[in-house]
Amino acid sequence: MMGVEASAVRPFGETSNRAGRSGGRAGRRAKRSVSSAHLGKPFIHRKLPPFSILSEDSLQRIEDTTWTLLAEVGIEFRDDPESLALWKTAGAEVDGVLVRFPHGLIPELLKTAPAQFTQHARNPANSVEIGGENVVFAPAYGSPFVMDLDEGRRYGTIADFKNFIKLAQSSPWLHHSGGTICEPVDVPVNKRHLDMVHAHITLSDRPFLGSVTAQERAEDTINMARILFGTEFVDNNCVIMGNLNVNSPLVWDGTMTKVLRAYAAANQGTVLVPFILGGAMGPVTTAGAIAQAHAETLAGCALTQLVRPGAPVVYGNFLSSTSLKSGSPTFGTPEPAAGSLVVGQLARRHKLPLRCAGNFTTSKLPDAHAMNEGTMSMLSAIHCGANFILHSAGFLDGLLSMSYEKFMMDADFCGALHTYLGGVAVDDNALALDAFREVGPGNHFFGCEHTIRNYETAYFDAAIADNTPFETWQEAGSVDAATRANRAWKETLAAYEAPPLDAAIEEHLIEFVDRKKASSEDRWY
Repeated sequence: MMGVEASAVRPFGETSNRAGRSGGRAGRRAKRSVSSAHLGKPFIHRKLPPFSILSEDSLQRIEDTTWTLLAEVGIEFRDDPESLALWKTAGAEVDGVLVRFPHGLIPELLKTAPAQFTQHARNPANSVEIGGENVVFAPAYGSPFVMDLDEGRRYGTIADFKNFIKLAQSSPWLHHSGGTICEPVDVPVNKRHLDMVHAHITLSDRPFLGSVTAQERAEDTINMARILFGTEFVDNNCVIMGNLNVNSPLVWDGTMTKVLRAYAAANQGTVLVPFILGGAMGPVTTAGAIAQAHAETLAGCALTQLVRPGAPVVYGNFLSSTSLKSGSPTFGTPEPAAGSLVVGQLARRHKLPLRCAGNFTTSKLPDAHAMNEGTMSMLSAIHCGANFILHSAGFLDGLLSMSYEKFMMDADFCGALHTYLGGVAVDDNALALDAFREVGPGNHFFGCEHTIRNYETAYFDAAIADNTPFETWQEAGSVDAATRANRAWKETLAAYEAPPLDAAIEEHLIEFVDRKKASSEDRWY
């Protein structure tokens, strides 16, 4: 079997000598699927309504608890005097780093936050709508390790990072390039954001997430976006977003709020996400954890509007659980999945775009365990009405590892969700009366004109699945899904071609990156 050394990890800009090949069976199937009515779209406009599982009375009780938390317990804003000053001017009670919010202050501030906004891609055909009835799938984010069937688990590198951008760009089922798809630990900490943003810009023409690990790195991201799009366009349009985490429980630290302010001031998007493991960073009860997360998220969303009214912001939530036997995090469990549906109701109540749940699992392999947990968690994102679904593909090992094989399996599942979210068409063609009249009682529909007319688009054709009879599958080597996915990612990388980018822009980006790198010593922590 071909290893990563030969097939996947190659220097930036080098083209595989197999780039002209079709990519085998998986590639041919993908090409057929591209003709589907669900493709050629930069995002999904859902026809399946979100679920609302709580009554208005129960939802109000959660929100009343949130307002009490904000007014009586408060939230700390650490190491950021400017944010404290903004809150004080807005009418909040500021005591040291603790901020308490009078009833009604935060809902009033949120009135300027857009219910829907466009994140522009460098290829306008790939721009996405965040909010409303729209759904955007993005890869998993933040893993320090990567793994594949050939070389196992290892630290991520910049070559792996670029590979995952190429895989995301190549997938017809993903809409977004993501952000830190894996952590490239072979690049200095203080400089790796430059290589990552540069890779997103050059290897993909889809929207992407910028750096959030320090204010100056966020500002570098914004400046690189200005090189790509032009300063005036960036000032008037969202072209990047930053994914920011609350330090739960009830703390916004200065690293995050300074980055938040940098993006909001530049009119760029922020995705604000509490990460609550029940029993650790929040209560073990789902309703209490939701009330806490609601308080943390709304406070962050309101801060963006204090910086720049109208700045795009996404209401985020990452609710999970903890094994109370071992203290280890658990993912893909039923309680957070149900909780996500409530989070969706709260986000809709405040008319904010939503990021919630994703394809979560603690499995260490791309196996049945991984797909079981991932499916439960991903369907909760679908049914809660999430608009921006980070962690749609590649998540393994409690997010510690990014898996090449699971990325391909998850992307295939995202393809199925395109169809699922499309609902059921009811028109003359769908009702098929002409087929019934042609076929009549007791005959089959395989050869009728209606079937011939619809066969290419009637059903989703999964690239990783094997739907052949058992004997045919056995004769072909009894290949399991993970092995098929291993072949698929290699074929996809071999066939990848970078989207064209203006040479002058590329030159300007390289000059910016080289100058920034030369301005400081390497730091590895």
